[in-house]
Amino acid sequence: MLSILIPTYNYTVTALVTEVHRQAVQTNIPFEIIVLDDASTDKESTGQNLTINKLPHCRYEVLEVNSGRSKVRNLLADKAKFDWLLFLDADTMPVSGDFIQKYIPHLSGNEKVVYGGIKYQEEKPQKEKILRWVYGNEREALSVAERKKEPYLSLLTLNFAISKQVFSKVRFNENIPNLRHEDTLFSYELSKEKITVEHIANVVLHLGLDNSRKFLIKSEEAVIGLKYLLDSNLLPPDYVKISGIYKLIKQAGMTGLFRLLFELTAKKFRKNLLGSKPSLFIFDLYRLGYLCSLK
Repeated sequence: MLSILIPTYNYTVTALVTEVHRQAVQTNIPFEIIVLDDASTDKESTGQNLTINKLPHCRYEVLEVNSGRSKVRNLLADKAKFDWLLFLDADTMPVSGDFIQKYIPHLSGNEKVVYGGIKYQEEKPQKEKILRWVYGNEREALSVAERKKEPYLSLLTLNFAISKQVFSKVRFNENIPNLRHEDTLFSYELSKEKITVEHIANVVLHLGLDNSRKFLIKSEEAVIGLKYLLDSNLLPPDYVKISGIYKLIKQAGMTGLFRLLFELTAKKFRKNLLGSKPSLFIFDLYRLGYLCSLK
């Protein structure tokens, strides 16, 4: 009935697999757990992950060449033998003890994707990780009611179920750069195919918080990835708020002005974002300015 699919890279997933396996056994459904390692360089994590193969209905495989997030997810789906696929990111953990059971009633019926949601730790982290924590809590850890307002855009591909039938229509695009936003493009393709995204309260806890400097670098990479999608006509500008504003700036012939403003303010903005009280408004301005500065 259910193939649980976990991509990983330089990350030990034994705790996640052990917990999900325990829960799946309790449901008495046919299941398998496949962990696909995207050619990790960390021998310690790969050594620990090999123990996954000792669990019934579980297997851990290591790719010889790094393929990127999109291709790994597609490979996992191709290896799966059951009709429903549950994708989980390596750095997550189910919050409830009946996480798998909560998904089961939704794995039938019309063509759809089922998204359970995400949450972040409640306690404030150390200063160097605050930006990722604030962003995660404000922009990603949304209630079901909030997610339903923008059902496609609020879909994150770290905790979702999809039937093989739907996945055969909408797969992850392997031709785009490995610069994030593959989930944005995936959700847009779902919307084009009019595939329903069903939002349920079945969250996982996000375990690994990047430090603010690393998260800012990843955010810049994501902006580069977004511009690639726009320039390649894979994503309409109005689908994402920041690119919609960017479109208006271009139409008004003000890209050069915003590029100049970004050069003048970038250092000050970074100081705020790397500090103890980062502003998401400044974060949005920074990303918009960075987008305008790209050739």
